[in-house]
Amino acid sequence: MIKFLHAADLHLDSPFASLPPDKAAARRREQRQLLDELVSLCDEEGCDLLLLAGDLFDAEAARRDTWESLTRSLRNCRARVFIAPGNHDFCAPGSPYCADWPDNVHIFRDPVPAPVALDGLNAVVWGAAFSSSTSGPLLEGFRVDDPDQYNLMVLHGDAATPSSPYNPITAGQIAGSGLDYLALGHIHAASGARTAGKTVYAWPGCAMGRGFDELGEKGVYLGTLADGGCELTFRPLSGRRYEILQVEAGDDPLSAIEAKLPPDTEHDIYRVILTGPAEPPNLRALERELSPRFFGLTLRDETTPVRDLWAEAGEDGLKSLFLNLLSARRESDPALYDLAARLGVAAMEGWEVLDR
Repeated sequence: MIKFLHAADLHLDSPFASLPPDKAAARRREQRQLLDELVSLCDEEGCDLLLLAGDLFDAEAARRDTWESLTRSLRNCRARVFIAPGNHDFCAPGSPYCADWPDNVHIFRDPVPAPVALDGLNAVVWGAAFSSSTSGPLLEGFRVDDPDQYNLMVLHGDAATPSSPYNPITAGQIAGSGLDYLALGHIHAASGARTAGKTVYAWPGCAMGRGFDELGEKGVYLGTLADGGCELTFRPLSGRRYEILQVEAGDDPLSAIEAKLPPDTEHDIYRVILTGPAEPPNLRALERELSPRFFGLTLRDETTPVRDLWAEAGEDGLKSLFLNLLSARRESDPALYDLAARLGVAAMEGWEVLDR
């Protein structure tokens, strides 16, 4: 049996350009701290292998202190570490991947799959590297040498887009590989366990969200490979989340936002979008009031102008007839009939009908 941790797309030294400089710097420090969390989890779970499927760095160069943090963390890992450089951190002359790494770390530096035998585990770990920011299909024509051993591969590539310039990978290539497990990176949302032929494959998504296109919980896969097959478990990591919250502003946008917020937001980064018919909200005042409740906050105004629908009741036409009928009953329940008028006119005029 082999236990492994599979992570990808840490994108160390990301600019975090949407945040103020001090918070962007804090987030880059948090990325480096994430390395220790990965190693601790790997050790706690008794993993034999740590598979890092590319884009560890956000660019082909790396800050010296970032590289030192990474190598220090990996040196302390009790597992064997295997890294396959990706399109952001491709392996080329001058790359940090050409430097000296700890003895327990193996870097796949060539764009042709190569094996590393692990005799004590009756296993082979395969891998290949991007040698530039794009790559043709690295898995095309690959087949394991010895199917009686456990065969794993760590690889950065796009298994979702056949025309991708980033090592496009097809289900046919995976099925023909004879691998037991294919550890992928590149796509930033977790895939769940997938199967092609006898091969289980997956990508865990990015290890830490960096923008509003990377929402929610992020993490890694813990895997067990045995004669009965391969099992994967997604393990969330502790990084900050990016979240988008839509709020119907109404007459009191601040109260409306507060009513929809979850209890613990101080750790996370939110985009709040105000919607629905409302007077133009004072975004600057709302930001002053709400910002202390978040690590980062942006507000967007997507409200629509308030209309006095009842003023249209005296006009001609079907809409006026509808409003006149409601107006005659409105006194008994103004809120109910105001809602009925708004939704009815919305339907007649083709507006988007918003949930309440």
